[in-house]
Amino acid sequence: MFEFLTAPWSESFFLRALVAVILTSITCACLGAYVVLRRMAFVSTALTHSILPGVVLASLLGLSPYLGAMAAALLTALGAAWLAARPETSEDSAIGIMLSVMFAAGIALMQVAHAWRDFSGLLFGSVVGVGPADLQVIAVTTSVVLVCLIALHKELELASCDEAYADLIGTRPGLLRTVLLVLIALAAVACVRLVGALLTTALFVIPAAMGLYLGRNLKEVMLWSIGGALLGGISGLYLSYYIQNLPTGASIVLCTAIPYLAARIWSRRKR
Repeated sequence: MFEFLTAPWSESFFLRALVAVILTSITCACLGAYVVLRRMAFVSTALTHSILPGVVLASLLGLSPYLGAMAAALLTALGAAWLAARPETSEDSAIGIMLSVMFAAGIALMQVAHAWRDFSGLLFGSVVGVGPADLQVIAVTTSVVLVCLIALHKELELASCDEAYADLIGTRPGLLRTVLLVLIALAAVACVRLVGALLTTALFVIPAAMGLYLGRNLKEVMLWSIGGALLGGISGLYLSYYIQNLPTGASIVLCTAIPYLAARIWSRRKR
């Protein structure tokens, strides 16, 4: 068993991917607690899918893909918040509009560039593609997200549980929601290299959904979420290493779902 766990450590790409999985698991699990509590799963889907045109356009211009992804995700987050602020447009409609437009723009750019294969790693993830520069971006993003969550923990918790009361005492839940959208966008950009744009939402939702079954308060939900995300992420990484034809992103998501199913079964038996 020890040899089974340590054998992949001789590969530098595996060690980089392992560090990336640990950092992104912590980031997505903490943010995912708010995503699930506020029922923002569709929002996270929109943000993760909307980075596609930014990455393609940045690559065509010779810029950093992360810069393009960041710009596209922030544009989607701010655009959805702006559209939802209008009384005639519901939040779901605003998010759906931004998701459709951005994803369609990404597909159009990929067709124009004739580069479907070049961006397959963006859609489905590529553990081999995680390099030192990717680790730097992921580490910085993780630090920014965690610092913001710690600084705004009380306000975000109150707004997530009782938005009307939060507005009454002046915590500005609308602004907090925009901040949360921006943080989700940053985290989505950081972890898209591992699991791809099409599967990134799962890292926000599945571990946090497991945490809701086991935790009695927000802190416990986050801790359980982090544990489930780490267990699933690391297990999926090892699984894709030993089964070479298995995509890393799909492997991580499938392994993340196992703790969730176990928590759900256990919680039902406990009742």
